Amino acid sequence: MAQSSIEWTELTWNPTTGCDKISAGCKFCYAEVMSRRLKAMGVEKYQNDFKITTHEQELETPYTWKKSRMVFVNSMSDLFHKDVPIEFIQSVFRVMRENPQHVFQILTKRADLLLYYDKEGFLEWSDNIWMGISVENKTFMKRIDLLRQTNARTKFLSCEPLIGPLPNLDSTAIDWVIVRGESGRTPRPMKKEWVMEIKEQCEKSNVAFFFKQWGGTNKKKTGNLLDGEKYLEMPEIIETS
Repeated sequence: MAQSSIEWTELTWNPTTGCDKISAGCKFCYAEVMSRRLKAMGVEKYQNDFKITTHEQELETPYTWKKSRMVFVNSMSDLFHKDVPIEFIQSVFRVMRENPQHVFQILTKRADLLLYYDKEGFLEWSDNIWMGISVENKTFMKRIDLLRQTNARTKFLSCEPLIGPLPNLDSTAIDWVIVRGESGRTPRPMKKEWVMEIKEQCEKSNVAFFFKQWGGTNKKKTGNLLDGEKYLEMPEIIETS
C-alpha cells in the first residue's frame, strides 16, 4: 500500500506486480520503469523483474486501513493478465467485498478475459468494486462493449494516455471517463479536439468527466485546464455496509 499522486485515487494496492505490453498505450509503461527502479533499490517485492508475480501477503493489507479510502488496485500490474490464477483474482475480490468501507478501482486492458471470467460466474461483485478499462485510441474502443457486458456496478474508461480520437464514443452504461495526455521525454501528442469530443459526449450522457492533464515534456507547465476550467468529476459512491 502506498499513498498515490494519481489525482483520481488516494492509495495504490498491488496484490500482483508485473505485466507485458499488449497495445499502443503500453509503449512508455510507467509501471515497468518504476518496477526496474524499485528492483535496483533492493525492494523485495520487485525482484522478479516485470514478470507477473502474486503477493499473498498483500491480501491482508486492506484490513489494516482505519479510514475509508479510494484505492487503485494494481497500479503496477493488470489483475486480469492471463498468468494471474483465477483463484488469486477471486481472493482479491473477496478482500474487496469484505472491506466495503473502501472503494476499489480496478483497471485492465484485458477486457476479453475480464468478461469471460464474469460470464463464467467466477467473479462476485459488490458496489464498492469499480471496474475500468483502458482505451487509448479508436482501435481499442471494442473494449468498451466488453466492459459494458460485465456485472460491475460502476464502470469507467481510462483514456490514459489518449493518443488518438475516440469518434462517436458510446458512453451508454458508463459512469466515468478519465482523460490524460502522455508525458515524459518523447510523449505522443494529444489534440484538443479529441478531448472536447469526449467531454461533450460525457455531458450528453450525464457521465462524470475527469481531465487529468495535457501532458507533454513538462506536465506541470501544461497543467489540466480545459478552456480555463478544471474538470475533476467523480462517479457517485454507493454507500455499503
